Amino acid sequence: MADYAVGDIQGCLPPLERLLDRVRFSPDRDRLWSVGDVVNRGPACLETLRFLHERRDNLRLVLGNHDLHLLAARAGARSLSPSDTLGPILRARDSDRLLDWLQEQPLLRRADGDLFVHAGIPPQWDGATAVARAREVEAALTGADCDRFFEHMYGNEPAGWTDDLTGWPRLRVITNTFTRMRFCAADGTLDLDNKGPPEGDGEDGPFRPWFRHPHRLADRERVIFGHWAALGGATGDPRFIGLDTGCVWGGELTFFNLASGERLAEPCGA
Repeated sequence: MADYAVGDIQGCLPPLERLLDRVRFSPDRDRLWSVGDVVNRGPACLETLRFLHERRDNLRLVLGNHDLHLLAARAGARSLSPSDTLGPILRARDSDRLLDWLQEQPLLRRADGDLFVHAGIPPQWDGATAVARAREVEAALTGADCDRFFEHMYGNEPAGWTDDLTGWPRLRVITNTFTRMRFCAADGTLDLDNKGPPEGDGEDGPFRPWFRHPHRLADRERVIFGHWAALGGATGDPRFIGLDTGCVWGGELTFFNLASGERLAEPCGA
């Protein structure tokens, strides 16, 4: 059995199919771990979602911010923007089946010493705490008030976690942390405006890439994540595996072999 993690697919199906062919992916023995953002901005979002749903027994997926945006649009909590390519999914005959399945997926997975998450783990949370926080949002996603969750999901405030947070602000900051975080302070306060590369962004100040803070609590597990195309997959630390290599922006789609550490990439062209 082989396990492969894949970066942000974002509706770019051909490079995904080519990578699966290259590794001779077997539905009888292999597993694919997606770090989220499987849809949006790319040309084949509906086809990609159908492809993954058909292979769901071999797929382990965590939700990204674009996946949540799709679910919020389905709930009527958010309108699509001109840059979104999600309309075909919402109009498809099998939309409910696909999106019901997507909405059941977690924000974080933990297996064999690895944490899989779309954006990252803040420095003040250990693995067990991160799992517990993720489960709070997952309960809201699958609960009776899920539509209200989507109505309250958007926004940059609160900027960071405090233990006395309750209600929608609590769920919003957890969601932002797991699906939108790039730079943060040592206490987890988020800088959600900066999307660029780390170099030259004042890392001597309070905000650093989330994985570069010293004295991180989640330091005994490897964190496998996407979301940050400007990194090009490079973190400088083998404990933190960045897999968003900007496929939808003309870059590459990247696979990572969990056992060997080998990376394989395919250009995003057809």
